[in-house]
Amino acid sequence: MAYSIRIPGLVVAVLLATAPLASRAQGTVTLTGKVSGKTADSVAVSIRENLLDPKEHIIYAAVSDRGEFRLAVKVNGPTRADLVYDDDVADLFLEPGMALEIKFKGNDLAATIRYKGKGAEPNTYLADVDERFNQIDGFQVLPENIMFYEPGFLTFLDYRRKEQRKFYESTVDGESYSRAFRDYATAEIDYSYANDRLTYQDLREQVVATEGRLKMTPTYYDFLNEKTLINNPAALNSELHQEFLLNYVHYMVTTSGRPRTDPSFYQACYDLAKSQLTGPTRPIVMGRVLQESFRFGHVKQSAAMLQDFRAADPRNEYYPVLTQDFETHKAFAIGAPAPNFHFLTATGDSVSLQSFAGKLIYINFWRTTSGLALRDLPYAADLIKKFDGKNIVFLNVALDENEPAWKQLVIGKKLPGIHVRAAGGMRSAMAKAYALQDVPAYFLLAEDGTFLNTKPKRLSSRAAVDEIKQSFGKASTYSSTMPAANERK
Repeated sequence: MAYSIRIPGLVVAVLLATAPLASRAQGTVTLTGKVSGKTADSVAVSIRENLLDPKEHIIYAAVSDRGEFRLAVKVNGPTRADLVYDDDVADLFLEPGMALEIKFKGNDLAATIRYKGKGAEPNTYLADVDERFNQIDGFQVLPENIMFYEPGFLTFLDYRRKEQRKFYESTVDGESYSRAFRDYATAEIDYSYANDRLTYQDLREQVVATEGRLKMTPTYYDFLNEKTLINNPAALNSELHQEFLLNYVHYMVTTSGRPRTDPSFYQACYDLAKSQLTGPTRPIVMGRVLQESFRFGHVKQSAAMLQDFRAADPRNEYYPVLTQDFETHKAFAIGAPAPNFHFLTATGDSVSLQSFAGKLIYINFWRTTSGLALRDLPYAADLIKKFDGKNIVFLNVALDENEPAWKQLVIGKKLPGIHVRAAGGMRSAMAKAYALQDVPAYFLLAEDGTFLNTKPKRLSSRAAVDEIKQSFGKASTYSSTMPAANERK
């Protein structure tokens, strides 16, 4: 689940929301400025032109010896952007025709930035909001406010929203603020509240380890019944709106009885976004679900949903980006065929991927010189004992250069499981085929030789036993949830 929370000291990635090109007037924004106490040779404006593309469009400008710079930025209507200097970032809201004069100290951009010129008022408001609310722990969910129980947490959210609205109403008036900016600013307040309320139960369960999941009062989630909260054209420029809709889709699917571990979870999220959302945000959220499916879902489900998505993207804005993303991740997605291998075991037997057809395969990549991998060996023995006689193989692939040392450890210690060695270590064909960066590394393959989990629980994890138990027969479960070709048309 994605969270709309600013945490001091932690960078939280969010999407920069921009409206569809069809409804936007193109234009140029000029930014001139001066840096006091220059610490870097360039300044930049970063804009994410496509919400589903992680790559940002970055416009650089040199900072002169006197600390002066000038940029011309082309925008397609009202646009959220970032001003970047050295390692510091400040929010920007840009509209065609703006001419901003910017001053700040090189060692503290966010706290010292000041604006003049056309467009100064909305950007000054954003800087003030950041200082008044985002940089104050008392207005943040983490680290302390998440500890509240439901009544206290709602009191906190209501107080924060009241203060944010009070500041907005006392600041944003007159012709200096466009309708687009007013919509953006109010949406940021409303969806900050909605996001934090929606994700509170899940986040608290993750953070407060000493307590179980809270049981909420029957009316806690009634705020989701407000229709304008879900389909709200005025919130188009708010990145928090996009995050809320993704969280909303997750919530609706999980409360319908499909947890994230359900093979049809991402398909259900996609279908819900497709049926319930409207307007320009609909393909964006559908695309966000697809990107999740590319990483955590079944490759065949992802491929079917990607083809279906084309009809929701008539301008072909997002489909090419999603196709590239799918191609990047499909080799290690659930359901993708695992790379084959051929090895001799420590006892001289020949094994390959086909040798274990019809069995789960838990692969443990390790080496005798890795302390962390060696510490897992006793747990491996215990795990293998727990599944003795079950339809699973524990394959231990050593990435060792020193064959005698490996063989002496395996045979001398009578290590359980099947033990093989990939000659060449981290440079071996096996290491490259499985894209290994270091050891220990683990993979769980289904009975049909496809990836089931590329990051299963470690051998030493207590949860590994339950995870393996739930994995038997899962490949056939995924197959049974695959939509027929005629159903996706």
